[in-house]
Amino acid sequence: MKKSKLIFGISILVIGFTSCKDEKNDQAEKTVETYVVYVDSVETISAEEAKTNWAVIETNYQARNAAAQEALADLKDKEVAQAKIDASNAKYEALKAKLEAANQAAAVSPKQQLRNTLFGEGKIGDDMSFSWVNKDNLLTTFKTFTETVQNNKDAYTREDWDEIKLLYEALGTRKNTVEKEGLSSSDNNEIAGIKIKFAPMLKVNRMGAKAEENAAAKE
Repeated sequence: MKKSKLIFGISILVIGFTSCKDEKNDQAEKTVETYVVYVDSVETISAEEAKTNWAVIETNYQARNAAAQEALADLKDKEVAQAKIDASNAKYEALKAKLEAANQAAAVSPKQQLRNTLFGEGKIGDDMSFSWVNKDNLLTTFKTFTETVQNNKDAYTREDWDEIKLLYEALGTRKNTVEKEGLSSSDNNEIAGIKIKFAPMLKVNRMGAKAEENAAAKE
């Protein structure tokens, strides 16, 4: 009788221990899932909302991420849970990087944004230096500049056209210097052909932008 009671008592303890372990596993799974759902929810909000509430989002993220990592100790299938956490970590970091890039772009002046588009990120700063342009990349620089302007001409404002004219003239001045440094005749001839086509287009569109601005001002 006593032996039966002892066995019964041990069985209850085993069941209770197993139940406790199952509860911990279930709770840990919920914690990991909560983290995954949170990151997914951040992905759905607008960039403006994310920017405004980023401090709160980041605080909540760190708390949920830490809780999910701690929950791994109580999970039976740690590898699956870790894979979910890693995927959500990567997703969040990508969202964060995208938002930071957008914030940096917004902080750049329209003039600098235009320069970056025409010549490449940070190539032309406030000093208007074209020292990086040489005999080997002059033709490519001319092509990129003129083709970009041609492709976006309908989107430029009067201020943009004034800046484009200034940059075009500065690039032309740099060409005069590069010619003396060994620019090939074939590149020189091709650049001359580009300039013949580009100069009239620049003049017409700049004048048109000014006329539109004056007409708008009269209204």
